[in-house]
Amino acid sequence: MLRYTFIVFLMALVAIAVIAKAAFVMFAERQYWKDVADRFVRENVTVPPTRGNIISADGKLMASSLPEYKIYMDFVALKDAGNDTTLMNHLTEICEGLHQIFPDKSAREFRRHILNGRRAKSRYYLLYPKRISYIEYKEVKKLPVFCLSRYKSGLQEQAFNQRKKPFGSLAARTLGDLYPDMTLGAKNGIELTYDSVLRGKPGVTHRQKVMNKYLNIVDKPAVDGCDVITTIDVDMQDIAEKALVDQLETLNAVSGVAVVMEVATGDVKANVNMTRAGDGHYYEMRNASVSNLMEPGSTFKTASIMVALEDGYITPDYEVDTGNGVVNMHGSFMKDWNWYRGGYGKIDVTRIMEVSSNVGVSTIIDRFYKDNPQKFVDGLKRMSIDKPLDLGFVGEASPRILGPKERYFAKTTLPWMSIGYETMFPPIYLLNFYNAIANNGTMVKPKFVKAIMKDGEVIKEFPTEIVNPKICSDTTLMQIRTILRKVVSEGLAKPAGSKQFNVSGKTGTAQVALAKEGYLVSFCGYFPSEAPQYSCIVSIHIPHGPASGGLQAGSVFSRIAERIYAKHLNQDLEHAKDSTSILVPDVKNGDIQAASYVLQALDINSNAVSDADTLVWGKAHTDSDRAELTEMKISGKRLPNVRGMGAKDAVYLMETYGLKVRLAGVGKVVSQSIAAGSYVRKGQTIKLTLK
Repeated sequence: MLRYTFIVFLMALVAIAVIAKAAFVMFAERQYWKDVADRFVRENVTVPPTRGNIISADGKLMASSLPEYKIYMDFVALKDAGNDTTLMNHLTEICEGLHQIFPDKSAREFRRHILNGRRAKSRYYLLYPKRISYIEYKEVKKLPVFCLSRYKSGLQEQAFNQRKKPFGSLAARTLGDLYPDMTLGAKNGIELTYDSVLRGKPGVTHRQKVMNKYLNIVDKPAVDGCDVITTIDVDMQDIAEKALVDQLETLNAVSGVAVVMEVATGDVKANVNMTRAGDGHYYEMRNASVSNLMEPGSTFKTASIMVALEDGYITPDYEVDTGNGVVNMHGSFMKDWNWYRGGYGKIDVTRIMEVSSNVGVSTIIDRFYKDNPQKFVDGLKRMSIDKPLDLGFVGEASPRILGPKERYFAKTTLPWMSIGYETMFPPIYLLNFYNAIANNGTMVKPKFVKAIMKDGEVIKEFPTEIVNPKICSDTTLMQIRTILRKVVSEGLAKPAGSKQFNVSGKTGTAQVALAKEGYLVSFCGYFPSEAPQYSCIVSIHIPHGPASGGLQAGSVFSRIAERIYAKHLNQDLEHAKDSTSILVPDVKNGDIQAASYVLQALDINSNAVSDADTLVWGKAHTDSDRAELTEMKISGKRLPNVRGMGAKDAVYLMETYGLKVRLAGVGKVVSQSIAAGSYVRKGQTIKLTLK
């Protein structure tokens, strides 16, 4: 009983001590242990997702998130792991390796830098001042000591996600940009329009230190962004950009736009927007094809004539007397470009469009619509030329067409509107109108993105949207297409044409209202005329005259069209065969088994030589459609005839007889210094002449 009482008393004392200590920890030391816990556990750490890629229509990567790193050294962890001595033993090798990876710093500078950090016993010492790529980081990890785990090597990294464009500035404004801190999101372009799709969803983790190691405990995994498949074709974009920039540099132009669209689908295959910077070079600074409002000039005459054709007021052979190229329009003088030469006189509608007569078009519209200008405006709206397209880009502009009830609509407004003034259009709207003409009257919405993809599977497709199923009657469509084709083949737009295929379209030249000197020259059209595949607009702002839409913008259109046409040109190789060419190659004597194999692979008519374990020597004879191979008997004692063989076979065969071979010339063997059929002894030298 005494022992039992002692044990109970002892256990009671232990219990009281435990309760007392627990109470002391819970109340007296509460804040201290809470601070300790905070050092070991980090709650709700946000894990950023990987932003989705932007991919071209032909499957090329145009924008992607790639990791970059900053590398640090923890010299305390290195010493605790017992590798400080190892670092010093390999320091020279490490510094040489770092210099090879980062040539801007010498091995001596790296050595001095690392020793300074080691002396300071730094726990977070920046090893290299700049961010490095993933490939460079992997190279660093191959160096001695650094190849160990982070707790043994002391090497630590801080990862950053950076947006990279493999094709550089190509389609830069269409793709868009992100803020330097990617967490702030996108600034413009497709990056901003589809930011919610590309961004993904961040995850949540907490970090906990267990046995001197931090472990990431995932509470909510990050969901990476989806990939966006654009309609842009990298090759076409490159073609359009090169052609436009070359012309801008030649003209010393202020800016220029070139857009290529697929007729049937509305897919924008190229979108180039170049502006001259202070250094004289051209860069994509804004998406001008979507956001710039411009007076279209003579390219708008097509819409004016179509309204008059549709309303039945005129036909393509309707004649107008343009006189000497100058006419008084309600107190203001309308002039043709050649008024100083005496004008065009009396010409029909087709010729009016071919020579882009201001007087001709404005006379027609003023004559039939001056008493009811609203009917003309309604005719334009009926073709949906001014209908907002809602392309989704920030800063997108909408067309402006004045109505007779609006302010500043005067008597002169109608005739000047008919030739492309008093109205404002973004270039892509004008292109969309011409694309509808090419597409048998069906206006489709321009499209920059065709699909959204996740983990290699398409999760959403963007079908072609129809804006207007029929912008005009079939009769009007047939008439205007004939006119536009003649504008290029017989009119002022000849520079936009091609000898390889037919082009249709219209030139435009407009004086820029906001500048004392400056013109907007343009050409808008489609190709090939008979079965249009692509439509294109080229618009260039030049600071001075002379200005010519056909010559200055049309020539750019021609270069773009011809190169795109050549890109898609596929011809049957059978048509490339020349009837006078030799289709059976000259076959050398020698290893006819190998020759037979090659001839069969080339599908050339020849007699087959059976497979054998030993070489089959023989002769070859060829004619225009066949190769004949015959086996040659080789004696083990008498020297064979190697004439007609190539050097490889001839040397091999001679050396099997123990001869030393000297070669002279190239080609086939034409003579041998020791006659065929002779007895030979090993060690003799034979000279083979090739020609």
